[in-house]
Amino acid sequence: MGLTIHYSLKARGREDDARKLMHALHQTAQDLPFQELGELLELSGDQCDPTKRGRDDPLRWLLIQAQESVEIVSRRRARGGASYQAWQDIQPMRLMVFTAWPGEGCEASNFGLSQYPAVVESAEGPLQTNLSGWHWSSFCKTQYASNPACGGVPHFLQCHLTVIALLDRARELGCLERVHDEGGFWEKRDLPALVQEIGSWNEMIAAFGGKLKDLLGGGPMDVQSAITHYPNFEHLEAAGQGKLPPGYETLAWLIGRVGPAAPSEKGVPPAL
Repeated sequence: MGLTIHYSLKARGREDDARKLMHALHQTAQDLPFQELGELLELSGDQCDPTKRGRDDPLRWLLIQAQESVEIVSRRRARGGASYQAWQDIQPMRLMVFTAWPGEGCEASNFGLSQYPAVVESAEGPLQTNLSGWHWSSFCKTQYASNPACGGVPHFLQCHLTVIALLDRARELGCLERVHDEGGFWEKRDLPALVQEIGSWNEMIAAFGGKLKDLLGGGPMDVQSAITHYPNFEHLEAAGQGKLPPGYETLAWLIGRVGPAAPSEKGVPPAL
């Protein structure tokens, strides 16, 4: 939970064409104020399989993002004649990608292009993926760059706008497919509105997180939220009381009702 930029890239052409696009995007990233910028990597075959990497491998999450989901049309029928609906993850055959971290409190942003097989095996037999060309989908949560300990709103703005600037370059290169900016800046280019939006998000998240912590009381389903570490958390929590979403009481009750995580995930409470 938190203000996030979602984006996807798409390109046609040969491998060399995709490589030129990624080199151009990576070069632009070098000119932007990212706090850390990784190398442009090229992976293929089993190198693209996240299941072959340990949980602490820095590329594991990136490779999970690189997977696409394709619907499997089942030949079996459920009661009433409806077919079963299932999805299969498709890992890329080739991947060109780099990681760019805007700064403290912000998630890393991953930018890449992946090529996928035309046909894979599924439980229902050969499956047409319909994934021609090169694709990428990812997101970057910038919300918690607004933590005063990280630099507050000015730091948030730098992180958020740095990601937007790289997406602008992707649009110039012709490989940008879609952007959804929860702060509304991508469409509006309105800085005062973005500042107002991040303030509103912080207050609402603080208020909701506080309500959940009061309800769950440090039990096995306690909620971790980065915003509780803000030095001005109590002020935000109080200011956000009137911004809680309708029905939050029911949602808070439900979170407390469902109990702790599955055994394999114990010790990892949900994050806001």
